Amino acid sequence: MKEEETTTGVYPEPSGIRSWAEEDRPREKLMLKGKHSLTESELLAILLRTGTREQTAVDISMELLRKAGNDLNALGKLTVTDLLEMGISGIGKTKAVTIVAALELGRRRQLSSVKEKSRITCSRDAFDILYPRMSDFRHEEFWILLLNRANKVVGTERISEGGLTGTVADPRKIFNAALKANATSVILCHNHPSGSLQPSTADIQLTKKMSEAGKLLEITVFDHLIIGEGSYYSFADEGMI
Repeated sequence: MKEEETTTGVYPEPSGIRSWAEEDRPREKLMLKGKHSLTESELLAILLRTGTREQTAVDISMELLRKAGNDLNALGKLTVTDLLEMGISGIGKTKAVTIVAALELGRRRQLSSVKEKSRITCSRDAFDILYPRMSDFRHEEFWILLLNRANKVVGTERISEGGLTGTVADPRKIFNAALKANATSVILCHNHPSGSLQPSTADIQLTKKMSEAGKLLEITVFDHLIIGEGSYYSFADEGMI
């Protein structure tokens, strides 16, 4: 009698990353070909470490990037709560914390790369120092750069933080910080979370007020920068100060 065929004990073909060719697995690919050979989703997959029954870590990473508009800058602004609220299967609290921590390390690397540029010769120099500090804020913040007579940076200080549409800059706090640092000049800076670089009437009035107050204290207000997404508006460059 012919035995009936049975599927008992037959396992489905593996579909996870382990079934990939070694040179295509993210970790092995990095070791064999170097970090520059990996896509963003493959780099994220290394952080995630594991996938789910239905998706590989690379699949989950691709979904995450897609929900962030395939924009690493946008991804870098997300909080742990934001990531969890995306509802992506395979990303729980631990993995969300890992992603946020890794992106924060990248942001801090940017900060360390501009520390050597301590002498300000133009508005771009000031932007390069301040942008890494302010680029990820979803609310307005007001910062100052403090300079000595050689235009070298002797300090950076956050003056205030506000909401989506504004923040308060106290002249007393600004010039007290300058006096304590023995600064002879300052550069004002605040961000526009909307990305718009157009100065408001309040921005113009504030710049004029600060400039006049600085003259009384013999502290020059060199510039006022408005920072948007990857760009800036300089009051000095536009002849507004």
